[in-house]
Amino acid sequence: MRCVMSEVSLALKSVTKTYGKRIGKAVSVLGGITLDIHRGEIVGLLAPSGAGKSTLLHIAGLLETPDSGNVEIGGINMNTASDRLRTRTRRTEIGFVYQFHHLLPEFNARENVMLPQLANGSNAASAATHSDQLLAMVGMEARAEHRPAELSGGEQQRVALCRALANGPRIVLADEPTGNLDPTTAAQVFDAMMLLVRETGRSALIATHNLELAARMDRCVRLHNGMIA
Repeated sequence: MRCVMSEVSLALKSVTKTYGKRIGKAVSVLGGITLDIHRGEIVGLLAPSGAGKSTLLHIAGLLETPDSGNVEIGGINMNTASDRLRTRTRRTEIGFVYQFHHLLPEFNARENVMLPQLANGSNAASAATHSDQLLAMVGMEARAEHRPAELSGGEQQRVALCRALANGPRIVLADEPTGNLDPTTAAQVFDAMMLLVRETGRSALIATHNLELAARMDRCVRLHNGMIA
């Protein structure tokens, strides 16, 4: 394991989530999740469809709030944080990667990676330079001026990885990032993700069904009946 165990990037403490209470059809999705992810650690999240892994990632990424329990990022309790701090934390401390790349079609690869940096106050020149550095790390330097429609599925997802890391987040949250790719391309994208996370010293929580890829992470946890098994 290559993580530095002295610092916790993300901590979930007794997190619960139930849907449907207002209509009398309550379904408990998370029943008290406790999980620490340390700086530099890559953790796989294994769960069957419908088990709540997307809900867990959304709560960890401050897109949803838990019914009870705490979410701490960098030691700060996000449940009691102001809306402004939560928004800033989502923008600067968390990088999201989804199954579909969600690149903006009217912008090229470099510009897609630049956008979160510009939104965070970087100037265009420094954002372009940093974007090119990230793209070069995943072998996309020659494709920087191509728009998403001109890129393969694997290339699009590598650009999405770079975008997720553009603002130097503390942790990357990935929801089936290779789920739409063939096995060879999935392995290439996963290699790129591992490289980016390792080289930038970040942490990652990666939901996946791919057991071969999961076996390459520092450790894996299973979500079963709303609990970490």
